[in-house]
Amino acid sequence: MYRTLTAALVVSVLLASAAVSQAAPIRKASEARFPTLSVLSIIPAQGEPGMTVTLNGTGFTEATTAFLGSHELPTEVVGGKILTLVLPDLPSGVYALYLKREDGTTSKAYNFVLQPQKPVATSLFPDTVSSCAAGREREVVLSGANFQTGARVLLDGAAIGSRFISASAIAFLAPQIAPGLHQVQVRNPSDALSGALALFLDSRPEIQSVAVGNEYVSYYELIITGRNFQQTSTLVVDGNRVGTGMQVVGEREQLIYQGCNQLLYQRHPYDPSLKSIRLQVVNQGGEESNVFSMSAP
Repeated sequence: MYRTLTAALVVSVLLASAAVSQAAPIRKASEARFPTLSVLSIIPAQGEPGMTVTLNGTGFTEATTAFLGSHELPTEVVGGKILTLVLPDLPSGVYALYLKREDGTTSKAYNFVLQPQKPVATSLFPDTVSSCAAGREREVVLSGANFQTGARVLLDGAAIGSRFISASAIAFLAPQIAPGLHQVQVRNPSDALSGALALFLDSRPEIQSVAVGNEYVSYYELIITGRNFQQTSTLVVDGNRVGTGMQVVGEREQLIYQGCNQLLYQRHPYDPSLKSIRLQVVNQGGEESNVFSMSAP
């Protein structure tokens, strides 16, 4: 009788242990500490170096890091469900993007397209170049960001000579081309192209000063200094036109072209008394200078 009761008790204990074991299976330590590591969304799904990417999901911790291919990236985690990272400066292409937690758990890998970094053109100095300018006077500095060694300057879509200064500055000489507005862009070696800036090549004549020169028996000279004068420029004196070409029979007044910055006006006054005169230079294309007023015979 005693043996029977003992055997029954042992069997009951064994059955109870088996039931408890089936009801509460043993969990791994990592599963007990962390929820499942998963990525639900990646915004944006492609980008260029320097951009911030946001991942939404579960199981993120402060020690969770991101991998873009084999490159480990630091991250910032908010509330365990939002993780951000900054795209590094790597060659463009398709990379595997995934997360890794401190317990060794990794998320599913997703394809991420890293685009070429676009150059950014922000300003030109100067943004206006005189047709008369020469040498370093024609140098323009293009400022911006993300310029790479070997970047080229495009003027109206065509590459021109340039000098790389830094990742934020490139210099070039404005070529002798038709006056007016022209587009300037930067193209990196990856073919990534910046937006366009406007460069104005100014051919409008300007009178800056007028001085009396040599005096002769029947005439004297007025030296007109300024910019953008042409060999075909015309001087308008109180409404009368004086050209630089061959002198017309019967006309005594003459205009002599001495360079882009200077004209010589041979004036034949009727009397030596001072009077107010108005001077204006007009180029062949119809561009007119300011009106310059002075007192002279």
